[in-house]
Amino acid sequence: MDGRDALRLAASTASRGVALKYGAIGGACLLAMLFLVGLLGAGSGGQAHADSCGDIGQPGSSLPAPGPGSGQNPGGDLRKKQIENAKIIDRVAEQGGLSGKATLVGLMTALQESTLLNIDYGDRDSLGLFQQRPSQGWGSPEQILNPEYSSKMFFFGADSGSPRGLADIRGWEAMPLWKAAATVQRPAEEYEHLYAGQETPARQIATEAGLNLLRAAEAGFPGPSGGGVSVTPTPTDGCYPELPANPGAPFHDGSADWPENVKNPRSTADAIKWAKSEAATGGKDWYQLCLAFVARTYGWSFSGVNYAIDHYREMPSEMKHDKDRNPPPGALMYWDTGKRAGHVAIYLGNGEIASNDIRRPGYIDVVPATDIESVWGATYLGWAPPYFPKGG
Repeated sequence: MDGRDALRLAASTASRGVALKYGAIGGACLLAMLFLVGLLGAGSGGQAHADSCGDIGQPGSSLPAPGPGSGQNPGGDLRKKQIENAKIIDRVAEQGGLSGKATLVGLMTALQESTLLNIDYGDRDSLGLFQQRPSQGWGSPEQILNPEYSSKMFFFGADSGSPRGLADIRGWEAMPLWKAAATVQRPAEEYEHLYAGQETPARQIATEAGLNLLRAAEAGFPGPSGGGVSVTPTPTDGCYPELPANPGAPFHDGSADWPENVKNPRSTADAIKWAKSEAATGGKDWYQLCLAFVARTYGWSFSGVNYAIDHYREMPSEMKHDKDRNPPPGALMYWDTGKRAGHVAIYLGNGEIASNDIRRPGYIDVVPATDIESVWGATYLGWAPPYFPKGG
């Protein structure tokens, strides 16, 4: 996202007047997010969002300009500050007997709420890493702006049990990561999934900070607040699941000639060139339009099929290569996202695809083909030649 896109996002968000948070926690900080988008790249704030998912929403709303105070200045060395704060979050979790998974939930939450910066402003009276609100019992402004204190509150809540922290939620470790974060933060339901988009950057920061996300919890640890509130784990919905332990083997270039009846307005080489160009210079035109994108890549105005998964199912059996991880460059690759539409992308070679919505909603990016499994938790179906018998 360049500066112009960031400004458009800001204007769009402000005009909608979206209130991301209500109740316990304040909204995410749009200004800090824009700083990060510009300085740290698409991986810092992009939400992974499958074709078939609902509205992605917008992070934040009309927020006040940053003022003086003890919070960190977003204009400084952002990555260094993020890593410092990540280490504090991890240390608090580990000292409290929580697992590395708790650290990951904390990092994802802080990235979504404040871009992992200890900011002294936010929606209404929200402050700090987790945008906690003094008016809702999270502590005084001075306390909340202490990263160690705010981390303890996120993980363990108040001694009275209200507000509650992660350790107060019985069964949180069985939940998808985004649901665990949302259960503490309590955003409006339509925005709960936004936390899921922060998993990849959270894992990256944890790696840079040397954190052990595989750390086990201390045996029998009940959490400082004791007891716990029972919450039924929400099953993974196929759109924003947790990162699988093994997202699948790498993809390698295969070699195959297209059948004679595979004829497109654009050649394979030109299609790959066009897809790369769209990733480099294209605009925000492809939100939830994966099948339209691959059809356009090969020179068609439309594919003639409504859903990506149907395009694969209707492919002649001799053209389908189920589960084969050696597609030739230019092949179409398909995934089952657990939703109606599924997903399709064009294979560029060297293990990479051009895909919409994986890093930036609406844009095309060149990413590892394994990202569709590891970021979206989708199931790889197979590949097929670029065959559009109903295209036009």
